[in-house]
Amino acid sequence: MDFLTTRRNAFSSRRFKFHLSGKRLRGLLILAALLLQTGVGAPAGFAQDYSKIISAFQNSYLHEAAGDLSAAITDLKNAYDEDSYEINLRLGWLSYSLGLFSDAQSYYNKAILLKPFGVEARFGIVLPQSAMGNWTSVISQYEKILEIMPNNSTAMHRLGLIYYGKNEYAKAERYFEKVVNLYPFDYDALVMLAWTNYRLKKYREAKILFNKALMNTPSGVSAMEGQELMK
Repeated sequence: MDFLTTRRNAFSSRRFKFHLSGKRLRGLLILAALLLQTGVGAPAGFAQDYSKIISAFQNSYLHEAAGDLSAAITDLKNAYDEDSYEINLRLGWLSYSLGLFSDAQSYYNKAILLKPFGVEARFGIVLPQSAMGNWTSVISQYEKILEIMPNNSTAMHRLGLIYYGKNEYAKAERYFEKVVNLYPFDYDALVMLAWTNYRLKKYREAKILFNKALMNTPSGVSAMEGQELMK
């Protein structure tokens, strides 16, 4: 139960989603309208191509905000270019959101091939991969992210969660410990390292970590459960 009660969802990060609403959506729509009007000073043919793409994105955002994901996908397919990183990335997210996991994986893979040193498409592709239970590929993507960004705490935390869920506590400890070293007062990192130490029978370390987690969030359910076990 301690694993499930942590506050962080292992496979979603708003930073890497293309769900837009409120102020951010309005800002993008205004920018899109300006670009459509001005052509951003590009040659006529070039500006026309971009106007079509920007219009497709604008319509796609509006349809997504209205909850019509199929229409949001169609908007981008009407302007589809297989060499467009941005279109493939967004189609990956929309396809995943609609439950089209194979399609989502295909689009994300195209985005990764186009920008192999980027991490956002790799964070995206783990969504359909995890939904399909392809944990080997999920782990591989997080490891690749850490090759590109060795101190990426999101990838480390999620790898820790995966190994914790697989009862591979020594591997989980390695990742959680790195996150705590980067963020010594982060509740999620502290509480998961505490539970991992508890599973490894490192009770003294676990007790200290549970108490530190409670300093951050005195009402933290998972940390309180752990603290009770230490009495």
